[in-house]
Parts: sequence; C-alpha cells; structure tokens
Amino acid sequence: MIARRYAQAITSSLTRVGLALAVASFCLVELGAPSHAQRSDSADPFAGMVRVRATVLATARTALSLGTEREGSGIVIDDSGLIVTIGFLVIEASDVEITTHQGKRYPASVIAYHAETGFGLLRTAVPPGVPPIRLGDARALAVRQPVLIAPHGGRDAAQPAIVTSRREFAGFWEYLLDDAIFTAPPIASFAGAGLFGDDGRLLGVGYLMVNNAIGGDTLLPGNMFVPIDHLRSIMADLLADGRTPGPRRPWLGVQSQEMQGRLFVHRVQEGGPASLAGIRPGDILLGVAGQPIAGLADFYKKIWAQGAADTVVPLTVLQGAKLKQIPVKSIDRYRWFKTERGL
Repeated sequence: MIARRYAQAITSSLTRVGLALAVASFCLVELGAPSHAQRSDSADPFAGMVRVRATVLATARTALSLGTEREGSGIVIDDSGLIVTIGFLVIEASDVEITTHQGKRYPASVIAYHAETGFGLLRTAVPPGVPPIRLGDARALAVRQPVLIAPHGGRDAAQPAIVTSRREFAGFWEYLLDDAIFTAPPIASFAGAGLFGDDGRLLGVGYLMVNNAIGGDTLLPGNMFVPIDHLRSIMADLLADGRTPGPRRPWLGVQSQEMQGRLFVHRVQEGGPASLAGIRPGDILLGVAGQPIAGLADFYKKIWAQGAADTVVPLTVLQGAKLKQIPVKSIDRYRWFKTERGL
C-alpha cells in the first residue's frame, strides 16, 4: 500500500513525534476514504458507525465523575442491531439512543458492560438497517502502521493516524490492559470510535485521549484503543449472561496516581471499600500484603493476587507522618454500580 511505503520512508528521516503528522497527509485515501469526486458513487465504509447518547440518573454511582448525559460512538457489528462501544458511555444508563449516519434514531438496551476490558454492548429494539462492520485481528498491528479512526458521522468524520506504541496501560480507576493500542495525532471524538486497518476491518475501540502516545517521558498527544481481539474471547458469555464466568476481581474503590516515583491516593469512592477502611486522598500507597509496590500496574496485580472479590486486602499506607497497616475488605466492582441486570 502507498500509505505503508510512505510510513516506512518517512520513519527514517523524521522523529517519532513528527511521524504521525507527516503520515496523516498521505494515508486517508489509501485506507478507504475516497475523494469528494468518488463519494457519490461508492458506499460509505463507515455507515455502521453510529452516535450513542445515554442518560444516567443523578443517583448513579458514576454520575458525578462521568456526567448524566453522555455521548460518543458505537459500532454496529451484526444485522440484528448489536453494537459495541466503550463501556463508560453506557454504564448505569437509564436510557440509550443510537442515531445512524442518515439521522434515524433507535432506542437501545445495554446488554453488557465489561469493566476488565472497558467494552460495552448494546442492542437496538429493531435492526437499524446499516451494514455491519467486520471485526478484524489487531494482533499483527504494528508500531508506525497507518490506520483510520472513525467516530460516528460516516466517511467525512474519519481521520488518518498512525500507531505510535503498543504497551501495557494502567488507569487510575483500577483498570489494567496488557496490550493497549496508542495512536497519533489525537481525535477529540475518541469515545467509542472505531480503529480501522487498511482492509476496512475493525481493530479497536476508542477509550481515552492521552498525552504520552509514544510512552516514556516523551509528550505526544494521542488516543488509546482497546484491541477488538479482547471482545472475541468474551462475546458469547456477554451475550448469554451479560458477564464473563469465574470469580470477580477484588475492587477497592481507590483512584491513585504515580508522581515522582510514589503512588498517591487521588480520590476514594465515598462509601466504597477504601473509604470505609480509612484510606484518604493524599495518602501514599507503599505495599500490598507486606510486599512493596512499583507503580500503578504492579499495585493492581498485587491486589488481584490476593484472591477474588470480598477478600481482605492488607495495604501499607503512609498517612501524613504515620506508617499504617490498613486492611481493606474488597467487593465485586459490579455490585457497586446501579444497573438493571446487576452486571
């Protein structure tokens, strides 16, 4: 492909920071976005991208942090109206509506929310009548590879980008993904946007905007995507039961951030396990079960190694000038959310 050849040539002469911007001007047509002259004669390859609007009650656990009115994108993946999106758009939603690129609106139900990956699944009451988007395989997606990012809005909303890194990602909301996909330049409409390869297949679902798309200490704005491969292995269980089988991970309800080599508590969920145990914002987390922790990802891995949800997680915490051992009785994260299906 022309876009791939340009990416290889430019890599040798530009810095990694400038690479995404340089490739962007070359790869749009190559990855399936025809010129204006071609648009009237060809089908929109992104017609399966839909707008997702969700309303959440003010009493919901996530209302304060995520708002009561949420909007992003969803991706129709079968003829019956099954839609994959990013879960934070629809978790605890009381009403969900999707809008196609033709402006047709359909009510939808939340089928599943999977906190471990971040995926959400919806289904419309009746099929929306748009061509479903085919799932791809993101395992071979490599750094410097050109891609397209498409939110709702069809072909005109698609933007070219390049893969800047693939690496582990730890989020402050007790989230850890072992192989997140990072791209640049950034797109503002990232929530639920589709990441597409040069064959037009779906490779990932948009989760975040980040300032370190390359990783390390280099500042480069971009986006983080969840590889679609994670959905393949759990799809049947989510459709059948709204959840995956097996024990749930222990959840503490603590939000923490790494700063200057230390792990600081930024926020605790009021009424959650950490809050009830006496963990407070400003505390420094030093260890789990007597073992020191090395960063956010290591913190989560050590918590989850203690057992399933409802186990007691012993934390070593520095509160002011006092070193404390604080046992936290964990819970199942899904019991915390107020959802109709008790996901």
